[in-house]
Amino acid sequence: MNPDLQILQPYPFERLRRLKADIVPAAELTHIDLSVGEPKHPAPEFVTQVLASSLSGLSTYPATKGLPELREAIAQWLERRFKLSKRPDPDTQVLPVNGTREALFAFAQTIIDRHGAAGAEQPAVLMPNPFYQIYEGATLLAGAEPIYVNCTADTQFQPDFAVVPKAVWQRCQLVYLCSPGNPTGAIVDLEQLKDLVALADRYDFVIASDECYSEIYPHEDQPPPGLLQACTELGRDTFHRCVVFHSLSKRSNLPGLRSGFVAGDADILKQFLLYRTYHGSAMPVQHQLASAAAWQDEDHVVANRALYREKFQIVTEILKPVMNVSRPDGGFYLWPETPTSDTNFTCNLFRQKHLSVVPGTYLARNTTDGNPGARRIRMALVAPLEQCRKAAERIKTFVESL
Repeated sequence: MNPDLQILQPYPFERLRRLKADIVPAAELTHIDLSVGEPKHPAPEFVTQVLASSLSGLSTYPATKGLPELREAIAQWLERRFKLSKRPDPDTQVLPVNGTREALFAFAQTIIDRHGAAGAEQPAVLMPNPFYQIYEGATLLAGAEPIYVNCTADTQFQPDFAVVPKAVWQRCQLVYLCSPGNPTGAIVDLEQLKDLVALADRYDFVIASDECYSEIYPHEDQPPPGLLQACTELGRDTFHRCVVFHSLSKRSNLPGLRSGFVAGDADILKQFLLYRTYHGSAMPVQHQLASAAAWQDEDHVVANRALYREKFQIVTEILKPVMNVSRPDGGFYLWPETPTSDTNFTCNLFRQKHLSVVPGTYLARNTTDGNPGARRIRMALVAPLEQCRKAAERIKTFVESL
């Protein structure tokens, strides 16, 4: 067996299951689950219609590179959404993937040179802390060392790359970025993105920007910027060393379609396509056709944002009198402080109010400066509006009782 499997940490939801295993919740209350970030809004009807009418694709082996019409739809969307000066080449700079989770994992296996020069130090991969655990698992199984860059209130919940020592940058091969962040919702602005690109040039590493939450934000005229947008402003239409990951799961409420894409540096994507061809991860033809339709429509995305906007307004108004909580800049998570330890808060909230959240420490790692998830919880506002309202009211009365 691969010995590196033994250094993987349990997934947060497995740890949460164990934490709650012996707890008997209040029987008179129905369970409300705010732990899993699974969108619950209805899937767009026009997408399901395209999917249903394309089932003849079941008789065709799909190409790993994807259909030309899907790659073209993605390239057009990127150009519109991020105001790119030049449309990405759909033939070389766009690659469909089966959801970004598997792509974020596979990407490290493609990028990391675990051998390097004789006697070279172990390669490093930088990532925000707290983070999406796939970044860590991908790093470990690629033979690299994860370097956690804390995101705290003091840094506006963004990774402060200025504190990373030069010696770490010198062995860095990959940086995972997440904007808007999971779980914090913080957005990395264009100037910070440009600074990171400059660091990539100086130290020769690749940037993998996870932008899966980029289409959920509070103000219609203030969409979060992206890494390719920063490249455009720097005059880098080749997107050298830069790759972005996008998904239809959150944007279009299609987590079960398992559809996303990777776009950016053509030289990197050429090698990533080679890896994926052997990996056997082609997207089914009918999913590709449905995905192309989704990327070509914005009306359903605007409506989706409005639903989240309403939930955030109601939930934060209920919780603000008793908790330090605010609407994030993007995404659908709340990241409030807790009056007791995050694990105790989670346990007692489940016991007394039959409500599930994720302890912040389960989404982060201990560092010399502490665990940035300590005394915080992640709440996913994916449930219907009335459930979110009830959840907020339960949490308010729970906090008041402490």
